[in-house]
Amino acid sequence: MTRTHAPHENHHEHGHLEHDADSGQAEILDLDAEVLAEHIAAITKWLPLKNGPRQIVDLASGTGAGTFALLDRLPEAHVTAVDAAPGHLQRLREKACARGVGERVHTVLADLDDATWPDLGTPDLVWASASMHHMADPDHALRTVRDLLAPDGLFAVVELAGLPRFLPENAPADRPGLEDRVHAATDRVHAEHLPHRGADWGPMLNAAGFAVAGELTVAVDIDGSRNAAIGRYALSVLQRIRGAAAAELAAEDLTALDLLLDTGSQHSILRRDDLVIRTERTVWAARRT
Repeated sequence: MTRTHAPHENHHEHGHLEHDADSGQAEILDLDAEVLAEHIAAITKWLPLKNGPRQIVDLASGTGAGTFALLDRLPEAHVTAVDAAPGHLQRLREKACARGVGERVHTVLADLDDATWPDLGTPDLVWASASMHHMADPDHALRTVRDLLAPDGLFAVVELAGLPRFLPENAPADRPGLEDRVHAATDRVHAEHLPHRGADWGPMLNAAGFAVAGELTVAVDIDGSRNAAIGRYALSVLQRIRGAAAAELAAEDLTALDLLLDTGSQHSILRRDDLVIRTERTVWAARRT
């Protein structure tokens, strides 16, 4: 999920900064969808659907990983994709047209932290992947979903165990365990700003008036040699988290990380042949009580 920003006095400069940030995140979202396509499809196939949903809402849709997985799984469904980043929604619409499903996708620009959400209809399925932990008031968001969901509809919440890892424990040779320390530093920063990342959403769903119909954890372990995009995915993720981790890292670790991120260096992560994507995703499927 992306968030809107308050106006800035220098609108021209701020616009470029927002565009660059959206573009960087969009690249990660696109790569995430590409390299984890099988796992996302497995989650959509597992969903305990009573009937084929016709109306789906994808909350904080990003560039459409969930939207397109659901359209593939449910060929008669239409998806309303909601996000706060115009660039993400534009890319999602372009993908929909390229895939020939443009008429099945409707996009809505909205900040889901607002007290009142736009009219999203009465969906049979609401999908929220890696987005609920971004909400300023998750309880409010859960109650809002409960109110808009069709009586026999399903709410699917997908949560990340954390950002994916790629390197062996003994890498790089001069700073073994670097990735663990980078993630620990990032986790300390996120603990303040994203306290619900990695949360158990079951009790919160129950408190908001849902009954959990199923829970599934999908382990991800993909050999980087299977897909050339994994190196680019690793580079994008580590570039993204460097800013959060930098202030917490020892100087030697920051230097080693920057060598990995230097695409012109012989130590670049793009030159490694030992990358593996390791992460977990858990999904809760819930219905209104």
